[in-house]
Amino acid sequence: MEHPKSADFGALVRVLGDAHVEFIVIGGYAGIVHGGPVPTFDLDIIRRRTPENTARLLRVLDDLQAYTRLDRRRLRVEESHLEGTGALLLATRLGPLDLLGTLNDGRGYEELLPHTDLFEIAGHAIRVLDLPTLIDVKAAAGRDKDKLAVAHLVAILRRQAQAEDEDP
Repeated sequence: MEHPKSADFGALVRVLGDAHVEFIVIGGYAGIVHGGPVPTFDLDIIRRRTPENTARLLRVLDDLQAYTRLDRRRLRVEESHLEGTGALLLATRLGPLDLLGTLNDGRGYEELLPHTDLFEIAGHAIRVLDLPTLIDVKAAAGRDKDKLAVAHLVAILRRQAQAEDEDP
């Protein structure tokens, strides 16, 4: 059976939250949560790389029938796949899920944690990369779609700053 081509953001977040997986939403969905209009098809997360969190994540991935998206062999995820810092691009029964150990600049969950905001999503308090950090990450990526997202995210940040200045 083919998995969906677009992530069911709410369902993925709910499944991860229900399993107490520690993660930070980054990428396109982080922009959407902050009010950005740029569409995305996959959920990108930075995972906490502890043995306990890895075990929880593996159970979720098994339940999601996850397999590697860009490999014709459709490899199922094993613990050894989560030992590194790189990205694991997965297809799941709830849509594409990209797991990152670190960003390209080497920052992982622990380093990014102070640069997150909490949002209530799908009944869980979910950590999402804060707007200034998301803008920096998108700008550093330099892809056309990221440049477009940066313009929207900067406008949102400016509107938020103006609203704060106007509130007594």
